Amino acid sequence: MSATYRALASVVMLIGFYVVALLQLAAVVALGVWLFDHTNGIVTGKLLLPLVIALGAVAVGLWRAIRTKNEPAPGLILTEREAPGLWAAVRELATAVGTRAPDEIRLVPEVNAAVAEQSKLLGLVGGRRTLYVGLPLLQAMRTDQLRSVLAHELGHYSGKHTRLGGVAYRGRLAIAETLEQISPRNPIGWVFKGYAKLYLMVDNAASRRQELEADRSSVLLAGHDAAASALRTLPALDAAWGFFMRRYVEPGWSAELAPDDLFGGFGQLLHGRRDEIAEMRENVPDRAPSPWDTHPPIGVRVGAMAALPAVAVAPDERPATLLLADIATAGRQLQGLVVDHGRRQVLPWAQFIAAAVAAGVQQRADGIYRATGRFTGVSQPGLTTVLDLVRSGRLGEFAEQFFDDATREEAAAQFAGPMETLLDNAAVRSGQAHWQLSWSGPAQLVGPQGQPWDLAEIAKLAVAPQSLDVALARLVELGVDPAGATVVEDRVSGRDAGLIGALANIKIDGTEHDVLILDRGLVLISNPGKASQGEKRLRALVGSVPMAELVAGHTFLPYEEIAAVDVKREVPLKAEVTLHDGRVVALQELMGSELLEKQSRNTLLRVFRQIAD
Repeated sequence: MSATYRALASVVMLIGFYVVALLQLAAVVALGVWLFDHTNGIVTGKLLLPLVIALGAVAVGLWRAIRTKNEPAPGLILTEREAPGLWAAVRELATAVGTRAPDEIRLVPEVNAAVAEQSKLLGLVGGRRTLYVGLPLLQAMRTDQLRSVLAHELGHYSGKHTRLGGVAYRGRLAIAETLEQISPRNPIGWVFKGYAKLYLMVDNAASRRQELEADRSSVLLAGHDAAASALRTLPALDAAWGFFMRRYVEPGWSAELAPDDLFGGFGQLLHGRRDEIAEMRENVPDRAPSPWDTHPPIGVRVGAMAALPAVAVAPDERPATLLLADIATAGRQLQGLVVDHGRRQVLPWAQFIAAAVAAGVQQRADGIYRATGRFTGVSQPGLTTVLDLVRSGRLGEFAEQFFDDATREEAAAQFAGPMETLLDNAAVRSGQAHWQLSWSGPAQLVGPQGQPWDLAEIAKLAVAPQSLDVALARLVELGVDPAGATVVEDRVSGRDAGLIGALANIKIDGTEHDVLILDRGLVLISNPGKASQGEKRLRALVGSVPMAELVAGHTFLPYEEIAAVDVKREVPLKAEVTLHDGRVVALQELMGSELLEKQSRNTLLRVFRQIAD
């Protein structure tokens, strides 16, 4: 019933979307007639052209939505030979919920499972069915928990949720395509944006009802305990996957490296941090329902499950990995399908982590070395440059820039932390130490025999002139050569820079530019184009090219090269940026400037305030 309701609601709301368009068209025609009677044709054309263009976008959006094919998502197609247990479970559960089994099962890299059906004639005729199963689910769940997830997804089939889901999908797509074509400053766009919110609220409400219906299949076929525990596992597993990508994968990825067994590494992390993940699973934070949710909150779903009649289902605590013939091989095959390594060097996990952490430490060391070069005037600064500052008693004067509200003496003592980074970097570059992979904690610096190295005590000695020679002697004993540790990147790169905002058509020294605000500097893009297309242009730009390429292809102004900022006016923004080399860059926002998102100006002001402080 909810599937029919959702499809009907989607059709009615979609028709309403275009009724609104026709009403606006009628209003535009009436306005045009009135303007033509009271003004001349040129004025009428200038006033009506943006409105006519916006209405044309409605037709474009609908046409694109109709033509779009809902193709299967990329993934590894599993045959019965590769997943005999999984296929047997799916067929058994499909029979139990009264539906036909999917035509194919695809292994995907997400912490999720889903079903799709390529139905025809707006869902009146069924089509090819695909079941998507996230490899992380197989790695982390018990067999009964995964059966609960599968029963839920097959419940969508038996409830005919997928049969008519294409109508809702195309409705969302048509509205999204329409809004993308209309400038945010066009008044017609405001009307459509409000209607789009109403459409999503109606469609999301139907989606939430379907999720609760499908949950009944989970309880019926897997039991209350397995169904509830599977639901609570999902957010914990999602958090673990995010942690894995941020802490283990992305640092090496940004250093042009790639692990040879991505999903195998995640399996190792699940084992190494099983206690932490179990604690997260037991303490899933609850949240209030929202009209923008497509799924009810976990607490609501678990509560609804508890209200269902009790079902006696024997638990099955075997790992779900047994449902695949060889999960390690499947993981490597999936990686080959969905991960584009580009020209990255593919390494085993131990070497990948060692190289990735070393690259990150070198990057932090380079920042210190560049600051040392600006302070001393040395063109190729390194560890010996910093140690010379210690010996001459100037370390505190140099270190003040790193520690707010610290005296020179305090800054010198606190520099033991950055000094440890420099010594770690020197130990690796000397070939005497390397970073050792750990799945249960941070990577450790270890010596030639794998023994842990902690250079914190030597770093404390190295920041004081009276104990510097002792520190140097200990480094010699370890085989660490300070002279071998120098700056690698003499200027900040955009290798793993993150976008935090953007402004279109900003005057830089009197010439219009688009300005990308990164977490480490500003990208200045000359000759940007029309101001009226600024936001759209920015979105297309940042979504099409890797950030490192944008930095390399345009003028880049790292924050660390800025000595001072004088904000003369906040709205519209006007400021002067003084660089360490003495140059002054004038920045001025125009009345026609556009923002990537509404907080972009405030983001840039916050960056300027941090530099000024």
